[in-house]
Amino acid sequence: MISTQKDQLRKEMFELRKRLSVEQRKRASEKVCDQLIDLVKDKNLKTVHCFIPMGQEIDVRSFIEYCLAQSVIVVCPKTLKKTQLKHLVLRDLNAVENGVFGTVYPAGEREFTDELDLIIVPGLAFDIQGGRLGYGGGYYDTFLATQPNAIKIGVGFECQLISEVPMEEHDVSLIKFIAG
Repeated sequence: MISTQKDQLRKEMFELRKRLSVEQRKRASEKVCDQLIDLVKDKNLKTVHCFIPMGQEIDVRSFIEYCLAQSVIVVCPKTLKKTQLKHLVLRDLNAVENGVFGTVYPAGEREFTDELDLIIVPGLAFDIQGGRLGYGGGYYDTFLATQPNAIKIGVGFECQLISEVPMEEHDVSLIKFIAG
């Protein structure tokens, strides 16, 4: 039952996100990046895990550039088989490779295996209780469960904030959602 609800919600959220104008995307992305930069500054964070945006996702590249310029270690996921992610250190947004499902990941094989300070999480829908609806593969839930001490924050557009995301036992809650 919940999986059917999630599948329907995914379709709706893909459509909502697709309808946003270029200008709406740009403004929202800037707003989200500004808040993430403030968080890194305020908490003096040293390690950040962040996706490299694909498709219609919020554009967090200026946040990533800021972190790189401040010598914050930026770790990005490489999607593997069986709901696994490999966590690679990013040195330059121009040194990336194309992965599965339209993903992009850091070139090279420098893997990061320590604890992270902050994890920026993509998704299709979020709620104020920390619920998140991902793309359906379970990759982030598997990964987030291994990082109990990290600050886990979802990012996206305001239209992605809903009253309640259907959650299952294996779903990992986020600390908050930053909307642009």
